Amino acid sequence: MNSLQQIELMEVEEIQSQEKRFEITDLESLNWAFRKISALKEEEKNIKQLADVERERIAEWEKSELSTIENSMSFFKSLIQKYHSEQLAADPKAKTISTPYGKSKTRKSNEAPEKADEEKLLQYVIDNDLVDYIKQSVKWADVKKTFKIVEISGEKVVVDENGQLVPGVTVKPESITYSVEV
Repeated sequence: MNSLQQIELMEVEEIQSQEKRFEITDLESLNWAFRKISALKEEEKNIKQLADVERERIAEWEKSELSTIENSMSFFKSLIQKYHSEQLAADPKAKTISTPYGKSKTRKSNEAPEKADEEKLLQYVIDNDLVDYIKQSVKWADVKKTFKIVEISGEKVVVDENGQLVPGVTVKPESITYSVEV
């Protein structure tokens, strides 16, 4: 903001503090009001720029502080998971470990058919006249219930009710997930 605009802003403060109301009566007073608005807009722009700089600085600070906290929480969660996996290995019924300050829970998901290639699977469903399982794409939740996982030559594969290999589907291995609640 230049010195002329600063003078304009001081005049704005003077006018607003006076009891008498200012009126625009001619081009000169209109021009005077426009100068005041121009100075106010410049002041508004400066305030917004300063606020944006501060918001960026605060956002960076927040990101930095939270990163440290997130790293620490990940560290402790991995320790909890390691401990819980050891307890689960010793006692398969130890699915939840509870303390006054939190719980560690496990959730086991069984092996299940998993879509690997939507196009091949859709072609399979069309070729085998399984139109009940077709919408715009395969009704995966319904059709996967008809599949079975079998082992052929040491490899687990997905077959249909007739024992035919289902292309585009792989076997998702059994897994255990851990969650921590505090």
